[in-house]
Amino acid sequence: MIEQILSWAGERNAYFWATHSGAELDLMVIAKGKRWGFEIKYQDAPTVTKSMRIAVQDLKLERLWVIYPGKDGYPIDERIECRPLAELNQIRAVLR
Repeated sequence: MIEQILSWAGERNAYFWATHSGAELDLMVIAKGKRWGFEIKYQDAPTVTKSMRIAVQDLKLERLWVIYPGKDGYPIDERIECRPLAELNQIRAVLR
């Protein structure tokens, strides 16, 4: 999934982020002058984590998408939402 995102976001605009205290984000992309986060999960129904909240706040993310293998998208926090892998192209359109 990360390789697919990098193929259209560009490697120069993509970053992995982690703190000494253990918070981390799988991928941050800069597009349209804003920061967008991606977290990849293999669970059936991912929930928000402390690490996600820290990433949104510290990195000032416009939105953090949790990409998972399920069927339905749903919000899990104010700027965090789960999206199925099948909707990755819709996210791509937001960043273009």
